Amino acid sequence: MTRVNAATTRPGPLGLTSWQSPRSLLCAAGLVLALVGCGRGGADRNTRMPVVATAPVEPVVFSQGIDAIATLEAAQSVQLASQVSGRVLQLLTRQGQSVRPGQVLLVLDQTQLQAEVASLRAQMQTDRLNYERYERLVREGAASAIQRDQFRQTAMASRAALIAREADLAFRTVRAPQAGVIGEINVKPGDVLQAGVPFTRLVSNRDQLAEIELPANLAARIRPGLPVVLQAPDGSGAEIKTRISAVEPSVAAATQLLMVQAPLPMGGEHWRNGMRLRARVVLDSREVLAIPFAAVTRLAGQSFVYVVGDRSQLLQRPGQVDRQQLTSLPAQTLFALQVPVQLGELQNNRYPVLSGMRPGQQVVTSGLLTLRHGTPVRLRPDR
Repeated sequence: MTRVNAATTRPGPLGLTSWQSPRSLLCAAGLVLALVGCGRGGADRNTRMPVVATAPVEPVVFSQGIDAIATLEAAQSVQLASQVSGRVLQLLTRQGQSVRPGQVLLVLDQTQLQAEVASLRAQMQTDRLNYERYERLVREGAASAIQRDQFRQTAMASRAALIAREADLAFRTVRAPQAGVIGEINVKPGDVLQAGVPFTRLVSNRDQLAEIELPANLAARIRPGLPVVLQAPDGSGAEIKTRISAVEPSVAAATQLLMVQAPLPMGGEHWRNGMRLRARVVLDSREVLAIPFAAVTRLAGQSFVYVVGDRSQLLQRPGQVDRQQLTSLPAQTLFALQVPVQLGELQNNRYPVLSGMRPGQQVVTSGLLTLRHGTPVRLRPDR
């Protein structure tokens, strides 16, 4: 008959046998949790991987140019002046008024000149009648041809004198030579206007020229046809694209600047004569690989980017990565690979890549401070 040790079967305080004591149960529970934790280790590790955004390395057009200040000059802008002197009788326009071609702007006193014109007109008519009478008498044989020719010359001289004086009379009326807007007027009725002295300016803002001063050391590269980008003066960020139409043949000796002109057709009310605005003259443009500004980090003067790669790419440049730890990661794991690059000048929030990158690579653009070479990463779901 087999003996049973009473100690092994003695009920415990809670009605449990000794091998079912609370301490034994806690140990068993810890063992179970450890096993479960080992089973979930891969999922936890995947959860801890940083989620990053990426951008492709792709060709972008970069331009090399120079920034300058352009001054707008109306293509049709004239100083208005009278061709004769006289007292202002009527001022028929005002500052800021839009006028049409031929519209009367100013009238000078014409009293004396009108009397002279009337006298010359009467004299011309008299001389013409005398010539016609002698023409008839010559046909009848009552007068000589010499007498007729003398009266003909007199009639022609009278007519020429009348035409000249009527021209002087017309000069006392100043008309708009073109459509445009009247500028500041510096005369008023009753003032004596001197011949050739401008009294206002007539400007048409419809067609304008952008005059741009550029450094003389660029003269060899500046030529008609180069693209020009003008920034809208209203602060909207809008741009007007045009091209250089003319290059000044000489450089200003005092400033060592070279003047170029670019047409600005259909300027509109926001583009006024004399206005200054930002301009960029494009000297050259080319298509090169580019990366976003957000993808670049700098260390000791060297630029770096993080490229997304797989395990085989990481093993080609493992650095200080623990190879044994790599074997515990899933085969499809992606890594952030630090790559040194040579970059050009930043333009439109992108860097041109001079060396170090290939088309189609994906560079990391977020969370760069948390990354090291070989850090496992996960891409954002929207990528």
